[in-house]
Amino acid sequence: MKILVPLKRVADPDNANKVKIPASGDKIETTGLEWKPNPFDEYALEAALRLTEDGKAPKTRAGEVVVVTFGPKETEPTLRAALATGADKAIRVDATDDKLDGDLVARALKTLVEREKPDVVVMGKQAVDGDSNQVGQILAELLDWPLATFAATIKEEKGALLVGREVDGGVSTLRVRLPAVVTVDLRIVAPTSVYSQKTAPAFKYNDGVRFAALPAIMAAKKKPLTEVKLADLAADQALKVQYTAFQPPPARKAGIKVKDVSELVSRLKNEAKVI
Repeated sequence: MKILVPLKRVADPDNANKVKIPASGDKIETTGLEWKPNPFDEYALEAALRLTEDGKAPKTRAGEVVVVTFGPKETEPTLRAALATGADKAIRVDATDDKLDGDLVARALKTLVEREKPDVVVMGKQAVDGDSNQVGQILAELLDWPLATFAATIKEEKGALLVGREVDGGVSTLRVRLPAVVTVDLRIVAPTSVYSQKTAPAFKYNDGVRFAALPAIMAAKKKPLTEVKLADLAADQALKVQYTAFQPPPARKAGIKVKDVSELVSRLKNEAKVI
């Protein structure tokens, strides 16, 4: 099985307090921000690795995992980290975030899929910076491939994937024939969430994503990483979504202390007007 995993570099969501917006309001100041892979994309990579291995012998890849990112050269360490955890090769599409939207990324991925010919595209359900949750859906439509979103479990079958989708009130199970697009949720990295045909049903993975050992990090430097121009994948680079301005949320008023329940009820009724 060959799997393509789109991987995006995002500002660390745990340091969102460092985000600054200049007085002009025309951009977000990224100086000093810490970068990391989009968490949902990390989960997608872990799912792809599990689907292409025997869980008892994870160092032997029984398939191929290709990671791709859209970004400047500074995003290459993100790709190298993915190679160190087990991906076979990486592709960087030279671009900047301000020149991309979900539609353009999906159209470029369609061309890349046609070149790489993967059996499945596994990707995070959304990026934690834009939170648009649309690339997977658009890509599946452009390719005319089956789509399973919000995957919490994946079991490989002959020529298909059995996917458990997180929905309101439970899990919806569906079978998608390959080739297909799958977007994953956070529970995909639970110990029994993903099984290839080579992994015994009784096997349990460690919870969460895997980390690369030092020898794997060194070996990743020798794995292929190629650069592709965005224009080679999408001749039309017109954006459907553009950000015209940014502004911080209004400052919250300081809280107050009340003397007793009666005063609390009075303020909630007469000032906040919530009761």
